[in-house]
Amino acid sequence: MGHSHSHTHSHHNEMKDKNLFISILLNIVITAAQVVGGLISGSLSLLSDALHNFSDVLSLVVSYVASKLSKKKASINRTFGYKRAEILAAFVNASTLIIVAVILIKEAIERFYNPQTIESDLVVWLALLAIVANGFSVLLLKKDSKNNINIKSAYIHLLTDMLASVAVLIGGLLMKYYQLFWVDSLLTLLIALYLIWVGYFLLKDSTKMLMLFTPEHINIKEVVREVNKLTQVKKLHHVHIWNLSDDELHLEAHLDLNEDISTTEFNLLLAQVEDLLHEKFNINHVTIQPEYNKEDPKEVIVQD
Repeated sequence: MGHSHSHTHSHHNEMKDKNLFISILLNIVITAAQVVGGLISGSLSLLSDALHNFSDVLSLVVSYVASKLSKKKASINRTFGYKRAEILAAFVNASTLIIVAVILIKEAIERFYNPQTIESDLVVWLALLAIVANGFSVLLLKKDSKNNINIKSAYIHLLTDMLASVAVLIGGLLMKYYQLFWVDSLLTLLIALYLIWVGYFLLKDSTKMLMLFTPEHINIKEVVREVNKLTQVKKLHHVHIWNLSDDELHLEAHLDLNEDISTTEFNLLLAQVEDLLHEKFNINHVTIQPEYNKEDPKEVIVQD
């Protein structure tokens, strides 16, 4: 059995958490301002944007807590620690995106049939505030969102909210200069549909990781072919490959050998397997069960 890890530097983790915390504070301010402004102006799109911003606050808090938990050390009762907390956070955040979207669609349809006069000046100024604050938060999280599904879920919340605020701004201007108050309901509906679209893909990705599905960029048959090329290897089989977290890609398998070699010889072979898997497939945690003339299923995939 062998394994190797790659760890993120602690300074980078501290900056990631700091950026999340700043984003939480900004969104609390935006949400409070939009709720008050939406009630005063009567704008549903502004209130819907406030609701989305509130979901942002919750999602950012979930992401922040998950990020902190993921750094806790493993123990006897938690042998993996809380490394999967960030995947769970991404799943929760994706779910809230879709739930909020459904609520907005219901409200938009009701308001469309009962349009109301809206104080557009307030809508415009608060939309500008939200664009600036959310834009800053998006920039803070953009880099980490490329490599971490938890941060990606928070980033998507903020990015879609910034785009929603742009839509609210456009709607406010149309209401101010053309009295097109029905635009408020239409924009709310479009915002909700966009939330469902981005939420679906994030929910799908996080679900696959929680279900321990093979990552899409990994071709298990190619992995087996490469390992089988090693001199002492007869066949790699009973293979499982999954993401424990964004940083850890695991492989667990049985390795059928051509000869009855010693433990020392197997350690040398294992080092070759680990180097091969890490260099070609970025698999950084390998668990191998060595076998010689053992009677068991030899298929690549075996249902446990």
